Amino acid sequence: MIKFTTAGESHGKMLVGILEGLPSNLPVDIEAVDRSLALRQSGYGRGGRQKIEKDRVEILSGVRNRLTLGSPLAFCVKNNDYANWQAYMAAEGADVTQKVLTRVRPGHADLTGMIKYAQTDARNILERASARETAVRVAGGEIARQYLTALGVSVGGYVKSVCGVEDAAFHQFEELNGAKEQPLFMLDGEAQKRAMALIDKLKAEGDTAGGVAEIRVKGLKSGFGSCMRYADKLDARLCGAVMSVQAVKGVEIGLGFAAANLAGSKVHDEIFLNDGKYCRRTNNAGGIEGGMSNGEEIVLRAAMKPIPTLMRGLRTVDTANGQPAVAASERSDVAAICAFEIILESVISLTLAEVVSERLGGDNIEEVKGRYALLP
Repeated sequence: MIKFTTAGESHGKMLVGILEGLPSNLPVDIEAVDRSLALRQSGYGRGGRQKIEKDRVEILSGVRNRLTLGSPLAFCVKNNDYANWQAYMAAEGADVTQKVLTRVRPGHADLTGMIKYAQTDARNILERASARETAVRVAGGEIARQYLTALGVSVGGYVKSVCGVEDAAFHQFEELNGAKEQPLFMLDGEAQKRAMALIDKLKAEGDTAGGVAEIRVKGLKSGFGSCMRYADKLDARLCGAVMSVQAVKGVEIGLGFAAANLAGSKVHDEIFLNDGKYCRRTNNAGGIEGGMSNGEEIVLRAAMKPIPTLMRGLRTVDTANGQPAVAASERSDVAAICAFEIILESVISLTLAEVVSERLGGDNIEEVKGRYALLP
């Protein structure tokens, strides 16, 4: 059974991931992992750190000659900026009187984390809470995607809206790869131009933007998930994984919230029999019914709030003296919606790999593929 865990801080030495349960003899495309890491750093509206970090994955164990061994796969993504922070962050000893942050930022983990973990410096909270952690999740997600690809399951997506500027069209799954060639991962060129102009305006004002990304999964057969144990419902697990990503404030599957405004006859996907196979001519359920995949495309959208670190700062309290203050302005992006889309693809790939491996088991990839092929 595949499981994934991470460790590391934003300005620490490195981010570390461990993938357990991968079958042996799965080819690992390391260059594809690096490409995903580069995509996570791309996109219109990104900030200065992307010019410092050039993320690359380093496999530490579990792979030999580009094939998994069946043992835990450990890897890291080094923080190039650590050289500038070692004096303040080193585990061996550091000057913790420097780089102190007490002007806590609204919308961030700073204040709540300080209270929970009995800290006087928000640095001890924000370093782990930072979205920098998602770099290692993208690396692990790309390896999980390669496991799914071996079974014929594909994951793709695009940016649907930025700060209210929306691409309202429906796009075929085959079109989604083209989004990665666009500066904002949007498929509607006119909407993208308006969104880029809005980002420019927000940057000039010291403000930030959020947005919505849509992720789709094609090729997953029916029956993954469960209607018997609520914790094993596929939609529950996918939504939980997506909500674990920093800045996510809403998730919907299929029609999502729009289904609440329609009559049942306009929502539920009618079932037909075609050449001996059950099928649906609509996909309002987003590929999941009763907590299980139904064989149709999985369609999931997630809303990202605006980045809470504003260059102009928001009103807050300095926890060092209890006085009103303007929130600290750490180096920040104006918009990170492209990174968000890549991260969502990654956490969904990781979750699906877990779910698939739970059902299929298998010690080597050919065994897994054989079991998947036998499913209806």
